[in-house]
Amino acid sequence: MTEAKTRGKERSHGNRWRIAAWSAAALILLLPLIAMGFTDQVNWSLADFVFAGGLILGTGIAFEVALRKSRATTYRVAVGVALVAAFLLVWLNAAVGLIGSEDNDANLLYGGVLAVGVLGAIAARFEPRGMAVALFATAAAQVLVAAIALAARLGAEGPKWPVDLLALTGFFVVLFAGSGLLFRNAAREHAVAME
Repeated sequence: MTEAKTRGKERSHGNRWRIAAWSAAALILLLPLIAMGFTDQVNWSLADFVFAGGLILGTGIAFEVALRKSRATTYRVAVGVALVAAFLLVWLNAAVGLIGSEDNDANLLYGGVLAVGVLGAIAARFEPRGMAVALFATAAAQVLVAAIALAARLGAEGPKWPVDLLALTGFFVVLFAGSGLLFRNAAREHAVAME
């Protein structure tokens, strides 16, 4: 009876967090709509809302799936960090561009960074050890894109080039590599639990 009560409390606590997370996601989508009523600086089209909604929904569903994969806190945090990094990479790239402006075709290179992460996760079957490798490879792909942009002087027309590119690359490398380290710790915890 006590075990059933504990599971029920955990499920209830988890549901509250899910409701809070999905409510926050809806609020993020409502903020530009509200801002449009007060300022001309925010001017989203229907396509902008659809894009943002799809990105938020996709990220949320990916996290929900990950929650079912493992109950280990380290694994869940690692997934959260990886998804936040991927979300921000897509969002910033679409909004302002990481290499020059958002209209610069060189920004499409970041699709390769995301592909490394997604394909690596699938190949790893979302197991922590393989996910660590996938996230380290994603961080390396992020560095590779920056190296290509620097070597080819892509986005050099920007006023703060290459400082912005290097700073953003460092930011994303820290997120992806940090997630990889968390997955590596989750793999160790899993191995210890199996002994």
